[in-house]
Amino acid sequence: MKVSVTYALPERQVWQDVEVAEHATVRDAIEASGIPRAFPSLDLSVQKVGIFSKLVSLEARLEEGQRIEIYRPITADPIALRGGDADDSE
Repeated sequence: MKVSVTYALPERQVWQDVEVAEHATVRDAIEASGIPRAFPSLDLSVQKVGIFSKLVSLEARLEEGQRIEIYRPITADPIALRGGDADDSE
């Protein structure tokens, strides 16, 4: 079955379509995509993954046409970037 795997850094983005077995997992598709080899700093033991923006485990089973997303870690506090506290509701 055909699925896609995507990973993006600020300076480089990759979207790979891959063929995987019928009962493949998210991990299987990521490995088949070659993305871990292209991004040696990618650490799947700590980075989160999702399917169509919903967090899933690496062992989640795939369905035809799904898009697997590898999320990069948050490096900045979004509240600090906004310039306010989480309690600021005015």
